[in-house]
Amino acid sequence: MRSDRHKHKKKSKAPKVILSLVVILGLLGIGGYALQHFGILEGLLQGGSQEQSQQEQEDPVQSQMPYEEQRAEEILAEMTLEEKVYQMFIISPESLLVNYDRVTAAGDITKAALEECPIGGLLYSKPNFESKDQILTMINNTQSYSELGLFVSVDEEGGNVSRLMSTFRDVQLEPMFNYKDQGAETARENARTIGSYIAGYGFNLDFAPVADVWSNPANTVIGTRAYSDDYLQAAELVSAAVQGFHDEGMICTLKHFPGHGDTAEDSHYSSAYVKKTKEQLQQEEWVPFKAGIEAGADMVMVGHQIVPEIEEVPATVSKVIVTDILRGELGFEGVVVTDSLKMAAVNSNYSSEDLVIKCIEAGSDMLLDPSNFRSAAKAVVAAVDSGVISEERIDESVKRILKLKIQYGIIE
Repeated sequence: MRSDRHKHKKKSKAPKVILSLVVILGLLGIGGYALQHFGILEGLLQGGSQEQSQQEQEDPVQSQMPYEEQRAEEILAEMTLEEKVYQMFIISPESLLVNYDRVTAAGDITKAALEECPIGGLLYSKPNFESKDQILTMINNTQSYSELGLFVSVDEEGGNVSRLMSTFRDVQLEPMFNYKDQGAETARENARTIGSYIAGYGFNLDFAPVADVWSNPANTVIGTRAYSDDYLQAAELVSAAVQGFHDEGMICTLKHFPGHGDTAEDSHYSSAYVKKTKEQLQQEEWVPFKAGIEAGADMVMVGHQIVPEIEEVPATVSKVIVTDILRGELGFEGVVVTDSLKMAAVNSNYSSEDLVIKCIEAGSDMLLDPSNFRSAAKAVVAAVDSGVISEERIDESVKRILKLKIQYGIIE
């Protein structure tokens, strides 16, 4: 499908015609009387407004619809099912290209792969980086091959989790926890620094800030990646960070809902458990997420933690957590993305095909780097064809994705 630029409707020329006629008749000395007596003015006004009124009546809903939503619906209406499904995936360049262990350039092979699989975005990491010129050329080429434009993403939190800064070391930030007592303005400025830095390399999406709270001293997966070990302080700092990313035009992501700071386990390597009640989570772990959502966070990343008091499955496949709580109770209306689907907490327990279907059923919009991407995408298409997932459910997610891309100029 092709995306055309928005076309503006032509304005009616009737008001200019009326004004000219009034002036002429006025000069003849009969303007007011003739216009009123013979109903000329009324007829002209009715005729002049008829075109505009007809246009408004053709689609009164669209005439009141925000531009991003209207444009997204126009694009969505022209997409095939396969194109919609591929938009829901963010994958590594190594997952996109077959038989490549390390991708550092984009050419004809990348172009052909994107024509076959028009994905929603790419996630780059340290092995993909050699120099600034190399990264810019690779990303710019890749974007030029994508019909709808790509989310170009990276994990750049500052501190221990930084892909670009730790590669080139021209700009350095400490872990966010080290700044916790320096106030909201420092949190905002740090986010500005990160956003500006990665934007300079061609990235438009950061999987940051971390909204988890380091509430369990034994926790190692989050630790100093958190902004604080205090719930209210973390909420203030995370909210400021969202504003800082937006100051630099960077799409940002709260992670890892429903909170990974209180787990003893690391979901990269095994199942991880949050041993709190829902009421405790509402008063503690979810406070920074709520603050980040109210600050306008674009995405929320759902982690693979299990909350036994809510449901005995990973959060990414829990409709209660993703749809009922994150969307329903916390009021998040943006794009929900899964944590990496290669992580052992889910990859060891589900096939790629079953996992992506369960994530969509739970309410996620975007699927992050499953082990077998092509097979997973085909499984989603098959699930729609067989009625397991409705196409309307796919449309809900794709519309959110398109709206966000339009909002940030990725789609014109």
